[in-house]
Amino acid sequence: MSAHETAPPARAAYRDANVLRWLTAYTASVTGDVVYFLALSWAATRVGGPSQVGLVVAAGALPRAVFMLGGGVVADRFGPLRVAVVSDAIRCAVVLAVAVAVVLGSPSVWLLVAVALVFGVVDAVFMPAVGALPPRITSPEQLARVQGMRGLSIRLSNAVGPLLAGSVMVIGDAAGAFTLAGALFAASLAVLLTVRIAAPAEAAPRQASAWRELGDGLRYVGRHRLLAPLVAVIGLSEMCFSGPVATGLVLLADERGWGAPGMGWVASAFSVGAAAAALLLTVASRIPRAGLAMSGALLVTAAGAVALGRAPSLPVAVMFGALIGLTSGFTTTVTGALIQTETDPRYLGRVTSVTTLCTLGLAPALFPAVGVTVALWGADAFFAGCGAICLLAAVLGLSVPALRRAGLQAPESVTPTGPLPAGPPVP
Repeated sequence: MSAHETAPPARAAYRDANVLRWLTAYTASVTGDVVYFLALSWAATRVGGPSQVGLVVAAGALPRAVFMLGGGVVADRFGPLRVAVVSDAIRCAVVLAVAVAVVLGSPSVWLLVAVALVFGVVDAVFMPAVGALPPRITSPEQLARVQGMRGLSIRLSNAVGPLLAGSVMVIGDAAGAFTLAGALFAASLAVLLTVRIAAPAEAAPRQASAWRELGDGLRYVGRHRLLAPLVAVIGLSEMCFSGPVATGLVLLADERGWGAPGMGWVASAFSVGAAAAALLLTVASRIPRAGLAMSGALLVTAAGAVALGRAPSLPVAVMFGALIGLTSGFTTTVTGALIQTETDPRYLGRVTSVTTLCTLGLAPALFPAVGVTVALWGADAFFAGCGAICLLAAVLGLSVPALRRAGLQAPESVTPTGPLPAGPPVP
C-alpha cells in the first residue's frame, strides 16, 4: 500500500480544509522568507554598506545549494511533516534572535553572515520537506490543483511580502522586519501542526547510512523511465525563468529605450500570466494528456521568448511577456504534479530536493552569461537563447514516450526500470 492509496477520498483541493491549512502555512512561510531576505539585505546595507550585501546573501545561498540533496534524505528518513515543523521552529527562533540582537546593538556583518548560513542550511531541509507533503494530504488527481494553489501562494507572497517589509521597516527598521518574519514563521508552524497526513504502511526498519540513502535516491531518479527525463525537462525549462529572464528584461528595456517603467510593465505582465496559469489549474477539473500538454506549452514558451526579444514596441513586449508567463507557469505546475504523482512515497523528499536543486542551482550559472550575451550580440540574442533552451526541453518531452504519454493519475506501480534501490521505511 502506498501513500497514494491511503490518501483521503477525492475532493476539490480548494474545498479541502486540510489542504487549505497546508496552503495557509506555506503562504505564511514563503511570505516570511521574503520579509526575512529583505530585512537581512537592509541590515547588511546599514552595517557594512552595499558592498557587504552580496557577501551576506551568498552566505545564505551557498549552504542551501550544497545541502539541498541532504535535506531530501532528512525529509524521507524522519517524515516530511515532522521535518517541516522542526525547520519552521528553528527559522522562527533564529530570526527572532537576530531581531533581539539588532535591537540591543548594531550587529556586525559577520553576525549577519552567520545568521544567513544557519538559515540557508535550515532552508535546504525545509524546502524538500514541504514540497513532499501534497501527496500525503490529497489524492493524486488533485495534485495539479494543489500545485496551482501553490503557484498562486508564491505570487501572492512575492507581491505582499515586500510591501509588508517596507511598511514595517519605516517604523521599526530591520529589527521590526525580522520580528515580522519571525511572527510569520510562528504562524506557519502553528498551522502546520494542525495538518493531517495520510498514514503510510509500516515497513521494517533499515539501518542505511545517510550517504547510502542519498545514493539510493539519485539512482532511483536515474533509473526511472519517466522521472529521469522529467527532471531534465524541469532543469532546462526553469534554467532561464528562475531568474535570468528578469535580468534580461532590464537589459532589453534599457536597449530599446523603454526605461524602468517599461521593464516594470513587461515583468508585471509575466507575473500576471503566471498567476493566471496557476488560477486556471487550480479550478480545472483535470488536465488531459498532461505530458503532451506540458511539451506543447514549452513550444509556445520557446516561440514567445524569441518574439519577446524581437518585440518592436513596448505593448507587443507586454503581450509576449504575459504569454510566456502563462505558458511557463503552466509548465511549472504540471511538472510539479507529475513528479508527485509518479514518485514512490519513500523517495518524495529526495526527488523533490533534486528538482529544487535543478531549479535553484542551474539558473545562477546563466547570470554571468546574460550580460556578456547582451553586450556582444544584443538582448534579442539572449532571449533567442532562452527560446532554444525551452525548445530543447520540449523536444525531450516529445521524444520520450513515457513522458509524452504521462497523465495525472495514480500509477499502478511506481517503480523505476531495473531493481528498486534499498531505501528507508516510509516515515
